[in-house]
Amino acid sequence: MAQRRHDPERRIPPPGFGRAGTRALEFAENIIYAGIALLLVVAALLLLTLAARTTWTVFSDLSEQPMLELLDVLLLVFIVVELLFAVRTTVEKRELVAEPFLIIGVIASIKEIVVLSVEAAGVVGEGAEFTDRITEIAVLGVLVLLLGVTSWLLRRKEREPDEGEGAAVEPAPEEHARPAG
Repeated sequence: MAQRRHDPERRIPPPGFGRAGTRALEFAENIIYAGIALLLVVAALLLLTLAARTTWTVFSDLSEQPMLELLDVLLLVFIVVELLFAVRTTVEKRELVAEPFLIIGVIASIKEIVVLSVEAAGVVGEGAEFTDRITEIAVLGVLVLLLGVTSWLLRRKEREPDEGEGAAVEPAPEEHARPAG
């Protein structure tokens, strides 16, 4: 049986590029991913500091605006942490995984729904402005549902056995001979 030249299991470098080129690109990828991860960690720490400052202002101003700002910042922290998880997963598995990005989309959409719902409450009865906010909330709600269904389908697919060459083949059920009667 002939081996395929581009078989990912054999780790054969692409033709014409050579092992040194592949290793150099892999090293560059790792440096870039490390830089992205470092910047995401710094961003998360800065956002947590901002959340702590915002929490302090909530005690002095018990209106909805500081609470909305706090929730906004905390949801942003969740988004940054999910991005960090996506980078880590990409580095570990050496492939781009879609699910963390779907979760980021859900969190970002929910964040906007919360902000828009508070804004919509402030413009109730003002016609077009209120209608615009409600329309945006509805579109984002549909987006959350679509992203959730997509994530569920991805998880469901991951639980299914692999198809193709490497898949285990189940033996066919044996026919039982009937006794002559």
